[in-house]
Amino acid sequence: MSDAPGASDAHPQGDGHGSTPLTGEEILAAEHIVAGYIPEVNILNGCNLTLGDQEMVGVIGPNGAGKSTLVKAMFGLVDIREGRVTLRGEDITNLPAHTLVSKGVGYVPQVANVFPRLTVEENLEMGLYLAPKRWKERFEFVTDLFPLLRDRRKQRTGSLSGGERQMVAMGRALMMEPSVLFLDEPSAGLSPANQDEVFKRVKVINQAGVAVVMVEQNARRCLQICHRAYVLDQGRNAYTGTGQELLHDPKVIELYLGTLAKVK
Repeated sequence: MSDAPGASDAHPQGDGHGSTPLTGEEILAAEHIVAGYIPEVNILNGCNLTLGDQEMVGVIGPNGAGKSTLVKAMFGLVDIREGRVTLRGEDITNLPAHTLVSKGVGYVPQVANVFPRLTVEENLEMGLYLAPKRWKERFEFVTDLFPLLRDRRKQRTGSLSGGERQMVAMGRALMMEPSVLFLDEPSAGLSPANQDEVFKRVKVINQAGVAVVMVEQNARRCLQICHRAYVLDQGRNAYTGTGQELLHDPKVIELYLGTLAKVK
């Protein structure tokens, strides 16, 4: 690894903490998280993440780095063995997902994230099962963000394109008015055109006041739209910085983001 002049605006993260400031007051923090799927086999090995109010944070890195495991652990889907997660100072470590939803945390998984046999409207209703009386208010909010969902409200979700189904999944997660939204690889399996549309919708969600943590395989696009980002490697923080710092940092490109080397 060369130390090129001007290299590494991003911050190396051997200890998991960096100096890149939050965009907004901290609302979510994951501290020294150790977690995994199989007993005594850890996927996460002490990684950290912070999220500011109305901030968008990306999580990128090589395959197997623990990116999806991190968001699943923060959402109560993977057991955290060491460390803790706090939401506005409250310890929410290992709370069940439905409890986190009631506390204002939403999650969109990478796969199986819609009910294909249900209509768009029925999928959105499923997202509001904890507060059905808010249907009119939340339906108006979500379909203002995603007008296509209003137009397709009676259409069976399985007949939509991949990009449209992703909008349904994000819309359903927004029905409970989360302040924090976890997105697990929202562009996976989509055409380039549909990927672009999904990233635009993620920006719209964030601009509407929802703080977003987005795990993403399309590192270039993720870094272009995120305020800050983390690079994970072997379940640990490797680098953190603003999206632009990481996008153009020679060491980060060389070690983790080789396909970004031609970014101007």
